[in-house]
Order: sequence, then C-alpha cells, then structure tokens
Amino acid sequence: MAVLHKIKAYLYDNLLTKDKPNDFIARTISERSLNVKQICNEAVNRGGADVSAAAMEHATELFLKEMAYQLCDGFSVNTGYFTASVTIKGVFDSPTENFNLRKQNLMFRFAQGDRLRAEIRNIEVNILGLADTTAIILQVEDKKSGTINDLLTPGRNLKIIGQKIRVSGDNLTNGVFFINLETLVSTPVPAEDIVINNPSEIMVIIPDLDVGNYRLEITTQYTINYTLKEPRTAIFDKELTVIG
Repeated sequence: MAVLHKIKAYLYDNLLTKDKPNDFIARTISERSLNVKQICNEAVNRGGADVSAAAMEHATELFLKEMAYQLCDGFSVNTGYFTASVTIKGVFDSPTENFNLRKQNLMFRFAQGDRLRAEIRNIEVNILGLADTTAIILQVEDKKSGTINDLLTPGRNLKIIGQKIRVSGDNLTNGVFFINLETLVSTPVPAEDIVINNPSEIMVIIPDLDVGNYRLEITTQYTINYTLKEPRTAIFDKELTVIG
C-alpha cells in the first residue's frame, strides 16, 4: 500500500477515562491552518490544476456561499468529501412550544464523506512518544449547547479539560481568557466566575462576549508540588464561536 501522506502525533494522558488511569490519547501536530486561497494556490502549484488559482478561489467561494444558503433552507449536502446538514439542539417542553434561539440551538454538522474516508488508508501516522506537557487544554464543553470544541454561550458554563491548567499563583497575568480573533481583544474570566479550579478540570462562567470567533487561553503558575516563578500559557488549538 502506497503512503501518500504522513501525520505526526504525540501521546497524552487520557483524562476522559478515569477508570483507566494508564491509557493515552494521540493529538496530531497541525502544520498550519490553510484558507481557501492557499489551498487553491497549492492545487495549481503542486497539483497541476488546469485553471488559475484566482479562478478556482472565486468558484470555490461561490460554491461555499450557495452551499451555506441551501443548508439554511434545510437541505443536506453531500460533496463526496464531506456531508453537511443543519440540526436543532435543545429540549421542547410541550408539543406546541415554538423554537426559541435563547433556549434551543441551530447547528451545522459536518462529517467525513466516502472520498475523504478512502484517503485514510494512504496516511502514515508517526507517534512521537509522550508529549512534554507543561500545560495543555485538551477539550472544552459548552454546557448550554452540549457542543464539544465548538460553541460558546455567554453567561453559561464552560467545562475545560486539560493537564496542569489550574489557575494558580500571584502573577497578575494569570487567569482564563477569551481572545477575539478579529479584534484581538482579550476578555478575562473574573476570578469569582471560575467555579471549579482543578489541575485537570476547570469550569468557568463564560463572559458576555460579542458574536465572533475566539481563542481560549489559560495562564497559570501551577505545576505539581510547587509554584512556577514565571507564568505559562496554555492555548487551545481550536476556534470557539459565539453565535447571534
């Protein structure tokens, strides 16, 4: 079997299976995040596409815009590489209750399609051993929407799972922060809104954030058995979104 692709990963303690204290999870090392323009350039320069990168980018943006429109009208989409659909999350208390965005949520779901799934056999995974974990955020759960590594609901709880993430120390830069990816404004979580503060789990009340995409950061001087002289920051590697 020919290997066309290679992915590298480190192993981390699996904090989600408390009944198995000695198992691990693998986290891939992301080279970088590519946007539509960069992918189209690669398709021309590496893949030998027979149209210009600019023309491909324009057509792709038109396709994605129309796909989003059709999804919003309740259609599902199957591109062969991924499927997409809109779903409703939340509980209705009676058969006559109407949808209320403050109580229920609309979400778009994406899943791998047959063509992308077929590429898995062409990928070689290199496990680089145990990661040197100083502090890392592994997963977040928005308790209101029930989503994992996805949405943020201001005013509601966010459960953060990680390693060595307890907010500890007297440095003024310590804390939990949400950074708006467009404005780069950093919004701290007030100390009184950190309702659980353990080395592997933090629960916070999400601040009153504007609609947009955010990066989660935790800065702390915590480590096992002693307090660090200088704080360190764990940055979550997935974007989180506040919807209107």
